Amino acid sequence: MWKKMVRLRALICCIFVSWFSLSLAEYVEVSVGGVTSIASTDDNFICATLDWWPTNKCDYNQCPWGKAGIFNLDLDNKILNNAIKAFNPMRIRVGGSLQDQVNYGVGYGVKSCEGFKKQESGLFGFSDACLDRKRWDELNDFFNNTKAKITFGLNALQGKQVSPKDKSLRIGDWNPQNSRDLMEYTIAKGYQIDSYELGNELAGSGVAARIESDQYAKDIKKLKEVVTELYPDASKRPKIIGPASFYDKKWYENFLQATGPGVVDAVTHHLYNLGAGVDPTLIDRVQNPFFLSEIAQTFYDLSNTIKEFGPWSEAWVGEAGGAYNSGGKDVSHTFANGFWYLDQLGMTSTYSHKVYCRQALIGGNYALLNTTTFIPNPDYYGALLWHRLMGNRVLSTTHLGSPYLRAYSHCSKNQKGITLVLINMSNTTTFDVAVLPDYNLYLGPIRMRKHGHIVGREREEYHLTPEGGNIQSDVVLLNGNPLKLTNSSDIPKMEPKLVDPTSAISVAADSIVFVSIKDFHAPACA
Repeated sequence: MWKKMVRLRALICCIFVSWFSLSLAEYVEVSVGGVTSIASTDDNFICATLDWWPTNKCDYNQCPWGKAGIFNLDLDNKILNNAIKAFNPMRIRVGGSLQDQVNYGVGYGVKSCEGFKKQESGLFGFSDACLDRKRWDELNDFFNNTKAKITFGLNALQGKQVSPKDKSLRIGDWNPQNSRDLMEYTIAKGYQIDSYELGNELAGSGVAARIESDQYAKDIKKLKEVVTELYPDASKRPKIIGPASFYDKKWYENFLQATGPGVVDAVTHHLYNLGAGVDPTLIDRVQNPFFLSEIAQTFYDLSNTIKEFGPWSEAWVGEAGGAYNSGGKDVSHTFANGFWYLDQLGMTSTYSHKVYCRQALIGGNYALLNTTTFIPNPDYYGALLWHRLMGNRVLSTTHLGSPYLRAYSHCSKNQKGITLVLINMSNTTTFDVAVLPDYNLYLGPIRMRKHGHIVGREREEYHLTPEGGNIQSDVVLLNGNPLKLTNSSDIPKMEPKLVDPTSAISVAADSIVFVSIKDFHAPACA
């Protein structure tokens, strides 16, 4: 009997200790340096892509693109239009793997204009295709209606031949005539293009084809000449950007040296740092802070390359889908992907990247919108909150707590104070966060504090959590309520909850929180 009582007490004790440990939250002080900003982003930092992939683009025995490619996308879809309009404006990059196989059905010499067809000898297994005037008109009506800012990717392989010594290498000068014809038609119709990008993933070792850095520099200088001639008003002239490739240090350095100043406005690079979409460890990688941090070296190196060899240019992430080959079918469209995506937005902004283009707006498994229904996936709402709340001045943000809590802060957009995004990648731990000024830099005339928290007007908090606690859900909750389209297919309002500023910010396990603090004194935000 005595032994049974001892075992019972031990069991009760273990249960109590387990419950007590699970119920405890970890207290973390997040320090924000508000005296000076450490970097800046473009006002339209958030960007999404539209790709050329046809319906029969397949990976891993699945064909996830449906009718989301540029040739067959339903541009009249109300949800699609409303999703873009909600950003007011959204930056859209039109391009992708097949763009260097697209000719333009304008000007002289165009005899036929057909879409992509399966072709084993073609790049990526497809034939060349043609964008006709009718579809270009429809696309531009769509861009104008949604007020999107457009980057258009041009075919960089026009006029080139396959090297007799290396089948992957393309040699010879770029022939700008067909691109020039498209621009002249675009100008005549009054269509607005924010920037032109030359080629897709042709740098370094390339993906399906490649161009040497000196030749690419020569080609992009030719593009600059054409754009300067056709757009004589510099204030309305589209930017020139490139090379839209995976960062290769030596190639990028040589390219910038060979190009020289006054040509390239933005240096673009692509990222798929999560690995293959079919990788069974993908769900673990998206919430592993140690793995996610590894890509920081690329951002740092690219930024330094630009500083040293092309300080006249900006750094852009021109395409990033997380997992390559159309993303992971059980992860990339779910709440869990937000751990990777919002961490990427925070990280790249601290490394002076001006724009981040998500692959894709629609299509594949990694799109912001469902490929079939067009209903927004969880990452769409994360992107929209970032666009609305995070200003373009980036602030130093540090803490000494768990690495599973990521914290980034910017000056708030269109209001006083600062806005933070707090990302809790832990499955079990809640973090109680206090946001404090960096005492080592400047204290300033900040309001009185109580228990370490800034006293003043109520904080605005936006808590994003997965429906049912399932991080692989396609439904995201905002402050406990599911974000769903209205009956008229509009994007729902996203209202914050107002919180007593003397309380800690409670960041639940597996959640993402945006916090706006109007009374945080930050001279950098004045």
